[in-house]
Amino acid sequence: MNYEAGQYDIIVVGAGHAGSEAALAAARMGCETLLLTINLDMVAFMPCNPSIGGPAKGHVVREVDALGGEMGRNIDKTFIQMRMLNTGKGPAVHALRAQADKFAYQHEMKKTIEETDHLTLRQGMAEELIVEEGKVVGIVTSTGAIYRAKAVVITTGTYLRGKIIMGELMYQSGPNNQQPSLKLSASLKDQGFDLVRFKTGTPPRVHKDSIDFSKTEIQPGDDNPKFFSYETVSSDNEQLPCWLTYTSEKTHQIINDNLHRAPMFSGAIEGTGPRYCPSIEDKIVRFADKPKHQIFLEPEGKNTSEYYVQGLSTSMPEDVQLGILRSIPGLEKVEMMRNGYAIEYDAVKPTQLWPSLETKLVDGLFTAGQINGTSGYEEAAGQGVIAGINSARKVQGKEPVIIERSQGYIGVMIDDLVTKGTNDPYRLLTSRAEYRLLLRHDNADLRLTPIGYEIGLITEERYQAFLNKKELVSQEVERLRTTKIRPDAAEAMLVAANSAITNNSIDAMTLLRRPEITYAMLEKVSPSELPLTDEMMEQVEIQIKYAGYIEKQLIQVERLNKMEKKKIPDDIDYSDVHGLASEAKQKLASIRPLSIGQATRIAGVTPADISILIVYLEHYNRVIAARG
Repeated sequence: MNYEAGQYDIIVVGAGHAGSEAALAAARMGCETLLLTINLDMVAFMPCNPSIGGPAKGHVVREVDALGGEMGRNIDKTFIQMRMLNTGKGPAVHALRAQADKFAYQHEMKKTIEETDHLTLRQGMAEELIVEEGKVVGIVTSTGAIYRAKAVVITTGTYLRGKIIMGELMYQSGPNNQQPSLKLSASLKDQGFDLVRFKTGTPPRVHKDSIDFSKTEIQPGDDNPKFFSYETVSSDNEQLPCWLTYTSEKTHQIINDNLHRAPMFSGAIEGTGPRYCPSIEDKIVRFADKPKHQIFLEPEGKNTSEYYVQGLSTSMPEDVQLGILRSIPGLEKVEMMRNGYAIEYDAVKPTQLWPSLETKLVDGLFTAGQINGTSGYEEAAGQGVIAGINSARKVQGKEPVIIERSQGYIGVMIDDLVTKGTNDPYRLLTSRAEYRLLLRHDNADLRLTPIGYEIGLITEERYQAFLNKKELVSQEVERLRTTKIRPDAAEAMLVAANSAITNNSIDAMTLLRRPEITYAMLEKVSPSELPLTDEMMEQVEIQIKYAGYIEKQLIQVERLNKMEKKKIPDDIDYSDVHGLASEAKQKLASIRPLSIGQATRIAGVTPADISILIVYLEHYNRVIAARG
């Protein structure tokens, strides 16, 4: 028996990393929000690796924070190790990565959600969308509860018709043996959505006391850790080390001898797996020439003996998994606490979405996270905060927020998904961003905090601190540009840095542009009187050292913006555009790009097609103007 259970502005279905961000953003923007999850004990749970960040992913966490999201603050509270990766390379690829206490992480996020105004957290399974005249107006749960709303955000992760696979064993399940969502997929199909079947996996967990750490290499955290959130100033979190070991010849032999029992090779797995995070059996087959592969042993928290075996994702049978583990140096006597497994699930083809993450088929319905074909907690959080923002703005009658490719990795990811789609679980990589020198870890606040402030997710106090930082950096750059340093004052520094000595006075900015000269060196010769933090000093140095490269990318962005500003009306009938190739007509009609810029990124649309489309639009706009 169905019954009316409540009326909200926004309903968010699923409380993983996408759902948590979506619900918090919507509620903080003043919308009465319901966050519905199958199990309250699984809010913001990490069913796979207990970590946040890394290349491109860490950038996204900083962007979520700059927009006013929660993931950065939450991991800063609950990390057990923090490391900056790629410090030997340029700033575009510097990436922060944290090991999380996975249990503290989820409990802290649940607490934040529970204490947020306008946000109701409730246990229940959404089974059906209520759609009237092409607009979503609510959902129905398995208990018959009808919740009505002006917008709905679906963030179901890997729960949609989830199926766990381990060797010959297969059963319906969500991650970590949770209850799966079996009926919502059918409701989406009833609305005309095209679904695909994807797969992801996780490795076994082992008992700490059964590991021989003397045969592994310690991987400690940074002595002076940096943080994800711009609000975090310091931390007294105790850091725990990770440990590095490798597969052996025996490991590879065991896997090769048991490939006939591997579901991904026997045909038992239907879903497409992530290209950039393959299982260990896939790695052994694809990279048969490699004698060994890295395996990281990562603690899952301060109050557990479980260790995560990073790099050993597998769906092999249980007995084979144990054999594989015990063939690895340091794990010869290891005790397995949880088996690794593969999980198949339904996802929506993301080309059915607008860049706002609202679906094209149903007005007011948004999707975010793994349901859109992505992998990773960070990718989910990035989509979640945007879906939350835009569902709130939809309800409030405001234009959606669209992050451009030149503004953030979040923009790159969403544009890739809605314009190109994905044939396997999508993972963000620095190589996907053509303007990655502009989209650095250090400057996410400069790029996105003004947007977060404008939409109401950044407080006045934080915004003023941001403006103060921006002004101080600008003042220091100008000081260095106008400060002359005498040859005798610079000589000792230049000699120590193995840099060419100058016989004339030289401005500090020119000196800092030398690769071997750092801001810290220059500070000793020409100290600043401004109250600069380490973060501000880093920003000054990057802006000066990479000014030429940044300027080139900004010119490219300006060219791109001209194409993005050429909007395409939604009512264009591409079959009327004479001269377009058949494939271009089909792709353009399917994707319905919002601008010429987006149209250029659609696979199968050629430069010739774009030229024809531009000419057609000029004629079209003249006709419309004449009628007006």
